[in-house]
Amino acid sequence: MKAMISFSNRLMQRYMPDPFLLVIVLTFFVIGLAMVMTDSTPVQILEYWGGGFWNLLEFSMQMVLIVVTGHVMASSPFFKKLLGNLASVPKSPGQSIILVTFVALIACWINWGFGLIIGALFAKEIAKKIDGVDYRLLIASAYSGFIIWSGGLSSSIALTIATPGHFTEKLIGVVPTSETLFSTFNATIVIGLIILVPIINRYMMPPKEQAFFIDRKLLEDAEDIQAGTVEHIEMTPADRLENSKILSLFIGILGLSFLGFYIASNGLSINLNIVNFLFLFIGIILHKTPKQFLGAVTSSVKSASGIIIQFPFYAGLMGIVTASGLAGILSNAFISISNEDTFLMFTLWSAGLVNFFVPSGGGQWAVQGPVMLEAAQNLGVSLPKTAMAVAWGDAWTNMIQPFYALPALAIAGLKAKDIMGYGLVIMFITGFFISAAFYFL
Repeated sequence: MKAMISFSNRLMQRYMPDPFLLVIVLTFFVIGLAMVMTDSTPVQILEYWGGGFWNLLEFSMQMVLIVVTGHVMASSPFFKKLLGNLASVPKSPGQSIILVTFVALIACWINWGFGLIIGALFAKEIAKKIDGVDYRLLIASAYSGFIIWSGGLSSSIALTIATPGHFTEKLIGVVPTSETLFSTFNATIVIGLIILVPIINRYMMPPKEQAFFIDRKLLEDAEDIQAGTVEHIEMTPADRLENSKILSLFIGILGLSFLGFYIASNGLSINLNIVNFLFLFIGIILHKTPKQFLGAVTSSVKSASGIIIQFPFYAGLMGIVTASGLAGILSNAFISISNEDTFLMFTLWSAGLVNFFVPSGGGQWAVQGPVMLEAAQNLGVSLPKTAMAVAWGDAWTNMIQPFYALPALAIAGLKAKDIMGYGLVIMFITGFFISAAFYFL
């Protein structure tokens, strides 16, 4: 294990570029693949790339908001105290790694966006309190919880096929979550990962002389958000509005009232918009005044810069892979070597490969879903399991795909290469476990 971790970390530290450079390299790589493996001309590929470039604008804004609103909420005195108290629970570096991993896994099972932010913020608080814990492994442990999201309550594929009128309904019908998320085989994978991933992370702890420690002063907020009112001899009407606790309280109550109505009408069908809505209005209430809240927003926005720039490039990648038919060609290559016993495992692997170029669960299902479902029908393989194989494949290789790691990295102040060595080890070990589950269950 130590040799594998050492090799993995050296590999990523040496060859993993900045995520922005990585997506540029991937762009040229996919252009080359599309030219070689499809009938698309260079001009067509250019059109696919440019035409898809802005297709993730809504999702990009959602991700920006989840980073900003998560930061704002966590910078409030209440959450600083809450996370600080929870961070005092572990008494050793090993316990810290296990607790961060467990919290991130459970949070990501509930909702992946919520889990990404809470896991990273909690890891950062632990780093402030616990001596001798490797900071890179701590953040990697927080991110490792993300592997479970496709089998959890916010699984885009499972929720899509459970919705009447979805685009693959003619192939698979409307599939209740009892056959996907709450089925025996999915529960086995989820419970197995909740046990396995903390153990993996604990055993990846480096010797003290090789550990990476961070100066705790660097973890403190760049600036404290001052509470209270502005001390003017005479406050103008504008000053009074900016420092009005009543105004913040009323708009906060309005937002939380909508959330109560939404949950009463839709149950726990929580999506990114609802998570952002929750973070936003809790942040408004906890910061007490509009001025204090806006100050917290200003200090948080810089953490989202990587998302703003990089996500359009990934959308361009998706445009090429989808419109050129490259994703279908890659999927069919795995189908051609499958039989009824190996089909689900190869579906998992093909989804893991396609995920590097289409890092979106819903987008990947749109590309791969019809191809894999038709093949499953021909082989007589369970259609709900096929859908979940695509879902788990999408989640599995995220461990070395920096697309979703950007929010955690922004919060932690690290680079992708700092945690992806650990992610590579997690990907291989959990990949073996998940593959075995789809082969034998």
